[in-house]
Amino acid sequence: MTKDEITQEIKNHFDINPIFAHHVARHADKRNLLESAKEIIDEKPKPFVKWVGGKRQLLKQFKVLGLYPPKEFDVNKATFYEPFVGGGAVFFDLLPQKAVLSDMNNELVVTYNVIRENVGSLIKALKAHKKKHCKKYYLQMRSKKPEALTDLQIAGRFIYLNRTGFNGLYRVNKKGEFNVPMGSYTNPLICDTDNLHKVSGVLQKVVIKHKDYKKVLKKAKKGDFIYLDPPYAPLSSTASFTAYTKDGFGEHQQIELRDMYFELHKKGCFVMLSNSNADFINEIYGELVKKDKKIKITKVGANRMINSKGSGRGKIKEVLVVNY
Repeated sequence: MTKDEITQEIKNHFDINPIFAHHVARHADKRNLLESAKEIIDEKPKPFVKWVGGKRQLLKQFKVLGLYPPKEFDVNKATFYEPFVGGGAVFFDLLPQKAVLSDMNNELVVTYNVIRENVGSLIKALKAHKKKHCKKYYLQMRSKKPEALTDLQIAGRFIYLNRTGFNGLYRVNKKGEFNVPMGSYTNPLICDTDNLHKVSGVLQKVVIKHKDYKKVLKKAKKGDFIYLDPPYAPLSSTASFTAYTKDGFGEHQQIELRDMYFELHKKGCFVMLSNSNADFINEIYGELVKKDKKIKITKVGANRMINSKGSGRGKIKEVLVVNY
């Protein structure tokens, strides 16, 4: 069988996306193809942090709707960009051959890089955090200033707070200080050793940057696939959980991102964007639909768990904008 035939065989047999099927085909033992492929699929890494608005639950919907991934994306030549990477659910679902991940959350980017370059020391640090975990220790770690810490300490603190804080929420105040209360977990998984090793393996050839999306995407070219998952526009004046950085992400920034979407579209990139089903978001992307009918807005259902009251959680609609 040719390489393309092997990829197609794996994709159809295991019902996985074609980009991940290509990854599996590259690493599988061709003498025992399906058994080897199953082992690779079973060992697939998952996001190492819990992330509000994470996309793992929605990826099957995207695929079933035929909106993901773009069929014409050439995995051998083109690059995948995820410039609001967060937990990286889409990257970890696809595992593309060429990827550029970035975010404006410096502690998150440092953590990705430490996992890639020094995972053994990070695991030791996380085991030490686990031994000391209690409310007093959580508050002590929360109060530490990242700028006074080494990269290894930043990464250990970041994962520890993420795994023990309320609902995996990452929120900072105007001073840039992490201010999420401790969650009420009986036995939080602070150190997932096996998964961290897997994540480190798939990050080895990935570009990871602490950089504004506008600068990162200047290098995007025709045929590249860009997934945009910005801080969401709030559905009401009190519903905003977008403070991942002290600078925030308001209406002006959402409009700038919409304009970047259209620039990428005109370049010939494949672009997929997620956002809340706010009237404002429907309005500004509706303007793009009027300009070019290739751009489509689809509504998908998501479970959201950021409200401290159970009655404020549940299924809500989100917007997915694609141009392919």
